[in-house]
Amino acid sequence: MRVLLDTNAYSALKRGHEGVASLVRGSDEVLLSTVVAGELLYGFRNGARFASNRRDFDAFLASPYVTLVPVSMATADRFSRIVLGLRAKGRPIPTNDIWIAAQAMETGAELVSLDRHFDAVDGLAIALI
Repeated sequence: MRVLLDTNAYSALKRGHEGVASLVRGSDEVLLSTVVAGELLYGFRNGARFASNRRDFDAFLASPYVTLVPVSMATADRFSRIVLGLRAKGRPIPTNDIWIAAQAMETGAELVSLDRHFDAVDGLAIALI
């Protein structure tokens, strides 16, 4: 199984959330979106423990089981399709979350998140925790 962690799932993992930890341990590969990386780095810089959080994050990314997923043209195409689908349903979600959903779909990964609004994205495999 391949999982892609949402920003809140990475944070929950670092806080010892057993549900997220179990999904990560049970997966063959853990993916992290560059969009999630940007959100995390912002949070680190906006907090009081940037150096410590950055070291932990760099160690996480250095794991052979973790892959950082770049935004590609295929991601952009999926993004546009998701936006249109959400607009047609009248169910907007935050823009960054649409990019994250697009990357999960593009890579065939199950998205791990605490955000229920991902339910509105048709065709997204999601593990809500």
